[in-house]
Amino acid sequence: MPAANTPDHYFSAHPASPAQRRPLRVRLAGEDREIETSNGIFSPERIDDGTRVLLDEAPQPPAQGNLLDIGCGWGPIALTLALESPQATVWAVDVNDRALDLVRRNAERLGLSNVRACRPEEVPADIRFAQAWSNPPIRVGKEVLHDIMHTWLPRLDESAEAWLVVQKNLGADSFADWLNAEFPGSTERVAVGKGYRILRYTAREFTE
Repeated sequence: MPAANTPDHYFSAHPASPAQRRPLRVRLAGEDREIETSNGIFSPERIDDGTRVLLDEAPQPPAQGNLLDIGCGWGPIALTLALESPQATVWAVDVNDRALDLVRRNAERLGLSNVRACRPEEVPADIRFAQAWSNPPIRVGKEVLHDIMHTWLPRLDESAEAWLVVQKNLGADSFADWLNAEFPGSTERVAVGKGYRILRYTAREFTE
C-alpha cells in the first residue's frame, strides 16, 4: 500500500486516498449512460483516448462465451462487452480493488447481471475465453506487462482473438514484435488512431 503522502497509481491494489465517488456521463454501446467513477483509478474523468479508439475500431464481441477485459479500470470495456453481448459472461479483471468495486456498482446501475469483476487470482483456473480486450498498463514496465500477457493469452480458445490498444510512442510496434516472437499465434497491426495502434492477436493451441 502506498504511503499516505505518496500519490495513488491506477495499479495500486488498495488506493490510500479516501474514495470520492461521483457520477460520470459517458457513451457506451452507442448510448449515453451515467456511471460512477472515483479517484485512485485509471482515467476517472473520462474514457481515455486509447480505450475509446479500441471501442470504436474493434469488431462486435462474440454473442456468447466467456469474454475478458484485462485491466478493467472502472469498466468502459467490460460494460460495453456486457451491453453488446448480454448472453456472454464478461470477466473484468484488475488488481485495483476500488476499480473492481466501481465495475460492480456500474454493472448494477446499468442492469447488467453478466459481469464478473475480480482480481486475477479469483478467475477459476478452468475458464477459457472466446475473446479478450485490453488497454494494457504499459507504464507498469515490461516485466509486469509480459507477465500479464503470459497469464491471459494462453487461456484464449484456439483461434480466439485478443484486441489490444497501445500508444505508438510507448512501444506499440516493439510490443507487437514481442507478442509474435513469444506466443504461438499471430499479431497484426490493424488500425491506428489518435496516436494509438490496435493489435489483433489470434491464438493458436499452446503445446508443451
